[in-house]
Order: sequence, then C-alpha cells, then structure tokens
Amino acid sequence: MLRLFDIVISVAILVVLAPLLVLVAALIVLTSGFPLFYRGARVGRAGALFEMYKFRTLKPDAELRLGPYLGDELSRRTESEVTLVGRALRKTHLDEVPQLWNVLRGDMAVVGPRPIRPAFFNELCEEIPQYWQRLVVRPGVTGFAQTRVTREETWANKLAHDMEYIADRSVGLYLSVLVATVAKVLGGGPASE
Repeated sequence: MLRLFDIVISVAILVVLAPLLVLVAALIVLTSGFPLFYRGARVGRAGALFEMYKFRTLKPDAELRLGPYLGDELSRRTESEVTLVGRALRKTHLDEVPQLWNVLRGDMAVVGPRPIRPAFFNELCEEIPQYWQRLVVRPGVTGFAQTRVTREETWANKLAHDMEYIADRSVGLYLSVLVATVAKVLGGGPASE
C-alpha cells in the first residue's frame, strides 16, 4: 500500500511541478553550467548501493572538496560552496525533487530513513552497532527523524526516530510525516540529511 502511495505522490508532484523544474534546470545551467544534477552514492534497502539525484546546489566539483567531512565541519565548509541558485533551491527544498525519480525507480520511498553515504554508513555501524537495522526499508525523501529533530542531533537520536517509524510504518504515520514535512518546508525549515 505504501509503495502505491509513493508512486502516486511522486508522479503527481513531478507533473504539477514540471514547468517550475524546467525553469530551475535552466537557471542552474545559465548561472553555473553543468552538471545539472548532483549524483551521489547512497546505501539503500538491504545494503544495495544506488545513485541518488538532486539538483546541483554547489559549485562544480564541490563533492571532491567536501567528501571527507561530516557533521558541523561539513556544514561549515559547504556554505562557501553553495551557488546563488543553490541557496534558493535549498531554502525551498526544490533541490530534493529529483529524488522522486529514485522513488519511481524503487531505490527510495517518499517516507523512510534518509539515505546515507557508504563511507559514513560504515563509520556509523562501527559507532552504533544497530545502525544497519535501518536498511530493512527503502530510504526516504523525507523521514520521521527529519520532522522531529535538527540536523545537529546525534546519529543515535536520529536512529531512534528512524526505528520508531520502521516499527510502525502505518498509512497514518506515513501521512502524518508527509503533512509535517509540508508544514516544515512551507515554514522554511532547514534541509534534511
């Protein structure tokens, strides 16, 4: 049932936002060139790696410069790499919309634990042995943790919220996370990760 919701919601959003997404694509290319998308390896369901898509919000090749950092250091260094258009995309969360393509492909769900980079996943599994348990579901464009905690929260605290969602995964909780996400986005909340 949730997979059907994922498909219907993804298609509906992509169709409704299509004209805006074309404008966003043109602005990115005109102001900072190609590539149009950020493509990053992420750990998915059952540990399968997949390529996650976002509109590119950073200067070209920023990933090479930011790759080794995590947490506060990553946030600090990222600020100097964000483009003018990228800043607006992040504020409105429009940079996340291409992940709906990942949802349609089956790599992701609309709601679930946020996907994480492979290197950080391995580090976190060493630090928090039960961290692998979040791999029993598809990672999400938004998640229970993202509606309840800030980016600066500990990974263990985020995991507790992810596990609470995984244990329930009801239609009611799915819809409540969607409503909370929309409210957060319209209220100008920070980007999730």
